[in-house]
Amino acid sequence: MKVIANTLRAGHAIEHDSRHYMVIKHELILPGKGNAFIALDMRDVMTGTKTNVRFRTGDTVERLHTDEREVQFLYREGELFTFMDNETYDQFTMDGETVGEKADFLQDGMAIRINTVDGTPIGVTLPTTVVLEVVEADPVVKGQTASASYKPAMLENGMRISVPPHIVTGTRIVVHTENREYVERAKD
Repeated sequence: MKVIANTLRAGHAIEHDSRHYMVIKHELILPGKGNAFIALDMRDVMTGTKTNVRFRTGDTVERLHTDEREVQFLYREGELFTFMDNETYDQFTMDGETVGEKADFLQDGMAIRINTVDGTPIGVTLPTTVVLEVVEADPVVKGQTASASYKPAMLENGMRISVPPHIVTGTRIVVHTENREYVERAKD
């Protein structure tokens, strides 16, 4: 289906020059002179080759139909991630490049959705939030007000985020998977 280039976002699949690509990153560029344009970082679905393409904001692009399937993450071995299809129980692997930064949130047994184009996995869709344990948190600085201050903390997956001062080591918290921010203390 044809769509206007400025509606494309990361995770969308498109056809360009008779090849299938997945959009990794999009950026609207407004030069001082001339018309605005969209810069897309894309990865070829078949070869994995990255490329950068620019479209004028009014250009139309062929967006591919993607299928979603429910899968379960099983384990990681180096840069390969193994999943199991929940309907057929078939196991398959995806490389770290295809999974991308979302790999930080994958936990053994986690139910996620895989996006495919013509049966080829092109990306993963995580739950909106995940529960992680704080393994290291800086102490509270006396005199800081709770409403305006946050402190750095290290999570069990190695990610560093800012948390409110009442969060201590060992606390389980809810983290938003898109913006990588603290949401709330997890309910036990």
